[in-house]
Amino acid sequence: MKRVLFPTDFSEAANIAFTYALKFADTLNAELTILHVYNLPIVETPVLPESTKEIFDIVAANQSESFERELKKLEQLAAKRKLDHIKLHDILLHGDLIYNINKVCHEKDIDLIVMGTTGASGIKETFLGSNTATVISNAKVPVLGIPTAAEFHHQIKNVVFTTQYKDEDNLALQRLLDITNKIGSSVYCLHIKNDNDPDDIDEKINEWKMRYNNEKVSFFSITGNNTEETILDFVENQHIDMLAMLKHKRSFFENLFHRSLTKKMAYHSKVPIMVFH
Repeated sequence: MKRVLFPTDFSEAANIAFTYALKFADTLNAELTILHVYNLPIVETPVLPESTKEIFDIVAANQSESFERELKKLEQLAAKRKLDHIKLHDILLHGDLIYNINKVCHEKDIDLIVMGTTGASGIKETFLGSNTATVISNAKVPVLGIPTAAEFHHQIKNVVFTTQYKDEDNLALQRLLDITNKIGSSVYCLHIKNDNDPDDIDEKINEWKMRYNNEKVSFFSITGNNTEETILDFVENQHIDMLAMLKHKRSFFENLFHRSLTKKMAYHSKVPIMVFH
């Protein structure tokens, strides 16, 4: 993992996420690319083409100046965290946020996306709102969402990985271990028992235990009437620093993450979430 992408609107929430982006880039010995996307104004017709171009040029110039000012603030924040040795790249684009994130991921061979969960402009929706949910649905790299209330820890000690013990879960766990082994984290594999579990679920669990016997991985199977509540209770009670999961099907993901304003989702607002596609 050599390249981390940090999309930002330079809001307070994004700056909180920037600290995490720096820390992950540092731990993974990766370069960090800062991306800001802005929208061009909608020009009412009729307007001469020359006038439209002039308007767009003025907007672009203003955005460029603002971008440079905000980058200096991020550089100061990196220095304050003593992480200014990390190699930074910056990209300023206009247009659709999701399109440009995916474009940069492809062109720059990005390994991880780190995003804030709320914002004031380009990332105005909550992390689990339309923008980041769309990034997660389309990105081919892991996405790490940092809630506004997340407390920065110098070390992420405990990570919970929700699993149904499917083959694709195993691949996601291996990708997760590539990261957690470098940051020194323990991984808790959490399975919520349900009526749809295959008959050989216990056999699969034992296979995983043998496969990851030499890794810092523990296994938990819990019965819960509500999957979302059970996961979040586990996060709270086990002092989890990060939640990791594989995005299986849309319905489950939306049920888990689109209720961030309810009391049931109060726990997750303080815990970074890493999602594998």
